[in-house]
Amino acid sequence: MSSLISSWIDDPAILRARLPDAPARLGLDTEFIRERTFWPQLALVQIAFEGADGIEVLLVDPLAPGIAEALRPLLADPAILKIMHSASEDLVAFGHACGAVPAPLFDTQIAAALSGTGAGMGYQRLVQETLGVALAKGETRSDWLRRPLSATQLEYAVDDVAHLFALHDVLAGKLDALDRADWLVEDCARLVATAGNMDGDRWPQLGGRAGLFLDADAQRRLARLLRWRETYARATDRPRSWILDNELATLLARDPPADTTALQQRLDAHPKAPRKLTQVIWQALTTELPDEAEMPLSSGEEPDRKQLKRLQQAVAVRSAEIGLPDGVLASRKWLEALVEGADWPGALSGWRRGQLEPALAPLLDRAGEPAAGTV
Repeated sequence: MSSLISSWIDDPAILRARLPDAPARLGLDTEFIRERTFWPQLALVQIAFEGADGIEVLLVDPLAPGIAEALRPLLADPAILKIMHSASEDLVAFGHACGAVPAPLFDTQIAAALSGTGAGMGYQRLVQETLGVALAKGETRSDWLRRPLSATQLEYAVDDVAHLFALHDVLAGKLDALDRADWLVEDCARLVATAGNMDGDRWPQLGGRAGLFLDADAQRRLARLLRWRETYARATDRPRSWILDNELATLLARDPPADTTALQQRLDAHPKAPRKLTQVIWQALTTELPDEAEMPLSSGEEPDRKQLKRLQQAVAVRSAEIGLPDGVLASRKWLEALVEGADWPGALSGWRRGQLEPALAPLLDRAGEPAAGTV
């Protein structure tokens, strides 16, 4: 690797002065804390760029006044490719702290999966296997909000972006050779769009298995509670489970209390219940959502296991044919949605549909056929 220069930046004017004019690409990473908050607390931003004397890394302090505002135009500039690794939570941290989600994005973890290198690979392993460079470990769980950061922390932070350009060169070359560059663009754009969604999941009750076996009215009550929880968690910056855990929400939806007194008794009996929010929870539980009539309802039935297995086998065959790691082409959750009648949901609607529809469509068409020997 070429020479490496790093600098600590805690002044927005210096940040603007040090950034290159119109770079084609930047390496980005963050360090954040998310133990007691809903939003990731941005603690450090690492920016790598290619200078005249080699790769330069700016270690930017987002706790300093004006830094978030100085970062915003850089993150939002559509002419600059942002190279990151496993970027989903970093994108959320940027979006909340800086008001901009980095785009366009080249996520090296996604690129490694689509190129057949490996699925879900951590940065250290990918650098080792792709570039033959062994990185130090040990600072992933340290306190990144403290100041000053230790020399070990700073070294770790520099390493996290120092190899992104080399990874980009190798992985982009592989994707181009396989004619899969558009696959990466699609998957990264979806990741950016998800991170930029400040409203949360429209139908959160569908995300957990417990809610699938409730009757229709209970499913509606659960949707109300989880929608309220999402809004409250975001507004108060507290973890969802600290406000109302899934178990209690499901219990209240399944067997709703008759009035606020009964609700208060339920909350008093539950060790993690938000006892001070009785009135707010009652209102959420009993107030219809504006779009409740459009809510999809679960049938309460498990997906056809035999059909699901046939789909999984077909996906495994196609994955092997095109050299994709297990789980990249289609997750079990996506296949379950197909079995339940969804029309190529989520990520399956794009390039994956083109790869899978010839094999899966006949299996889906057979779902409603009677078994052999029946009438």
